[in-house]
Amino acid sequence: MMHVPSMLKSYPKDLGGVDQVKLAACIAACFESAQTCTACADACLSEDSVGELTQCIRTNLDCADLASATGNVLSRHTGYDVNITLSALRACWMVSKACADECEQHADKHEHCRICAEVCRRSEQACMDLITALG
Repeated sequence: MMHVPSMLKSYPKDLGGVDQVKLAACIAACFESAQTCTACADACLSEDSVGELTQCIRTNLDCADLASATGNVLSRHTGYDVNITLSALRACWMVSKACADECEQHADKHEHCRICAEVCRRSEQACMDLITALG
């Protein structure tokens, strides 16, 4: 996701006082989380114990959808509305935490869940960092 900072810098208007480092980190973390959660859900579906992973699959898919949507919202700056941005960030923070919590319960048995939990924790932190920076 090395292109995120470049795209922020190339935006033709002033981005205001937003911390571009935290914004870029959050965008990258959201998209990484979306991909990882999608892959984890798919891996869970391939496990012999798939019946025990129903909640994990659901949480992964919810996290993937919200993380992707949040990354998209954060990538748009024209007509910026801080309330929409903060709402998206809070939702992504919440689902990232829930997904990490769920995946951690399976991390000792399934490597994909361990990886997903780590990625979701990074997304959770990146969202909170940006929420804090935005006030």
